[in-house]
Amino acid sequence: MISHHNGNHPFLFFHGSYKKPLTTRNPFPLSPKVPSFPSSTATLVLQVSRVHFIHSHFSVKRLSRQVKGKVQDVLLDYLHSSRGYSFLDAEFISKNSPSFVQGLVSEFRGQDDDVATCLRKWLWYNPINEFEPFFESLGISPRELPLFLPRGMMYLSDDHVMLSNFHVFSNYGVPRNRVGKIYREAKEVFGYSNGLLLSKFRGYEKLGLSRSMVIKLVVCCPSLLVGETSVELAMVLDWLKKIGIGHDWIGNYMSCLKTYDPRKMLDAIQFFHKVGYSEEQMHNFFKENPALLLEGLEKKVYVFLGLAFKLDLNRNAIYSCFVEYPHILTKKCGKNLLGVIGFLHYVGMDIDDISRILSNHMHLLSSHPLKGPKAVCSQLKLRKADLCQIIKDDPLKLVSLASKLKQNSNLQLLRDDPSKHLEKTTFLLKLGYAENSEEMAKAIKRFRGRGDQLQERLPIGVRRGISGILVL
Repeated sequence: MISHHNGNHPFLFFHGSYKKPLTTRNPFPLSPKVPSFPSSTATLVLQVSRVHFIHSHFSVKRLSRQVKGKVQDVLLDYLHSSRGYSFLDAEFISKNSPSFVQGLVSEFRGQDDDVATCLRKWLWYNPINEFEPFFESLGISPRELPLFLPRGMMYLSDDHVMLSNFHVFSNYGVPRNRVGKIYREAKEVFGYSNGLLLSKFRGYEKLGLSRSMVIKLVVCCPSLLVGETSVELAMVLDWLKKIGIGHDWIGNYMSCLKTYDPRKMLDAIQFFHKVGYSEEQMHNFFKENPALLLEGLEKKVYVFLGLAFKLDLNRNAIYSCFVEYPHILTKKCGKNLLGVIGFLHYVGMDIDDISRILSNHMHLLSSHPLKGPKAVCSQLKLRKADLCQIIKDDPLKLVSLASKLKQNSNLQLLRDDPSKHLEKTTFLLKLGYAENSEEMAKAIKRFRGRGDQLQERLPIGVRRGISGILVL
């Protein structure tokens, strides 16, 4: 009888279709913690999976490298020799399911040298739920396993369609440890009939994409494999070609840890085109800020830009501001700028003055969430018209009088001064950091003080025998 998943035991090893041995004698010298059952009709459940669950949530003693290697070899031999899976599959599963391996070992009492022998003998009598190590090896975490373990099945061969589609991914070149992400987000793909999945890959190759680009896309956008070939992606590729960006360019900036939506990419491209940006401007903008193309614009940003153009803000001025300060296009900054427009409209400022203030101070205003205009008027004991005139005369008063941020936020604005950033960058280049490298970015975030102060600090530490990097 196949037991179903229940809340008490999220990972179960079942006594499936294997016949019970004629003898009930314990076959190994050391005693595993196997629960006994009063009758032969009861389902035999070894709580290895319970320990697997515990290991995935709590601290469990780490295995020595020697013991881990022995257990992996036993699991490999079981999957390959006893269950008949290919050596490549068996090896990958055994080497890439550490929580499952830990769960197996934690069930046995005794010295490390005896664990492999005990486990090998135990597997003769107790088949495992093969989906557990398989899914873990694909990149699905032990915490997520209960969501994906199939009901009524314990052998991979029971779901030959899923296994066949897995091999299509693997043979095409999709890294095995990325297949789990596709299974998590587009599970129906693994139920495709023979040849359908491969035809999906070929369909995207016909759009002019290289195989490596197709692999990157299906990992980062699993939904592309559901339904027909994505019309949105085809339109994105056409637009990229039109503005002078190669098809494979976006693949260089995609992270396999994220999921992207071609529809959002298309919306971003079409929006900038509709509001009047030239193909050259779009080329330069997306080249400098690939994340804004890949992840699309937030709704708040679309709303702000729509209002900005209605206020007749100069498109070139906005474009220049976005190029210099691309973070303005984030959701938080878009929300702040919408707050500025609402605040100024409430106090009675006319459209021309609102447009002037936004054009001249967009970067600063985008960094400050504002209090409500009613609260500011009440706090300052001013009429709306008086507050409006104060801001007209000195737009920066809007920040000092209405910003929700504390005064020390001004220090952060100083830290963001491009000249200070340049001083630090120049200093790090002298120390041997590669320009625009990840190491330099981390160092800039961690260093305190101005670039000239860091320069003064360095000789003192070096004279004391400390390396330049450690001084910082």
